[in-house]
Amino acid sequence: MRIGLGYDVHKLVTGRKLVLGGVTIPHKKGLLGHSDADVLLHALCDSILGAAGLKDIGYYFSNKDPRWKNISSLVLLGECMKLIKKQKLKVGNVDITVILEEPKINPYVDLMKKNIAKILGIRTTQISIKSTTSEGLGFIGKKQGCSAYSIALLK
Repeated sequence: MRIGLGYDVHKLVTGRKLVLGGVTIPHKKGLLGHSDADVLLHALCDSILGAAGLKDIGYYFSNKDPRWKNISSLVLLGECMKLIKKQKLKVGNVDITVILEEPKINPYVDLMKKNIAKILGIRTTQISIKSTTSEGLGFIGKKQGCSAYSIALLK
């Protein structure tokens, strides 16, 4: 068994789509980044890569590389899976927490879990996605950004 922790954060801006877990969520602001800036999937990628003893998401998918410009982070997650499969590792389960003041993401969690399960090759029951706010504190509390933490267990 191998455990990895991932974290990501992005700024909320107007003129961008809000994509979390591969789901576009209706909102007046979206996350700024080179790819689709899906903090949930970026944290998940880093937790999987970390559990495998590999380098971080930025190493494999540089924000200076035009191949990854505006790409869906579901593609990045698939690429991470290829890396861990080379080591004959499989995902046991993942636990993800998103920190965001608004909008509420609970209505979209089941679809996020389906997206992730398909790529990881696991059941949705092996995925937990939770959300919380920062109670109005800091840049997230001021609705300026969103972050996510992920823990992955690999076998």
